[in-house]
Amino acid sequence: MLVLITYDVNTETAAGKARLRKVAKQCVNYGRRVQNSVFECILDNAQCVILKSILSDIIDEEIDSLRFYYLEDKYKTKVESIGVEQGKAVDDVLIL
Repeated sequence: MLVLITYDVNTETAAGKARLRKVAKQCVNYGRRVQNSVFECILDNAQCVILKSILSDIIDEEIDSLRFYYLEDKYKTKVESIGVEQGKAVDDVLIL
């Protein structure tokens, strides 16, 4: 399923800046960045649980936030993009 992950990490301190980098790094491992703090990830249920746990352990729940939007499998009819696309679609084939 397609999961849209958004986050807002308080970066007023060095610790906050470190948390921001850690959250982004984990999200990159599972999907593609579509905006600064927004990632599209194709995940199964187990991957989703793992990623939520990892991200929850990184953030400070008192001052940071995470949001998960579950767009299921028919997301291609629910996502519209206007303007510059960043990178390849999350479900495109990548040959190395």
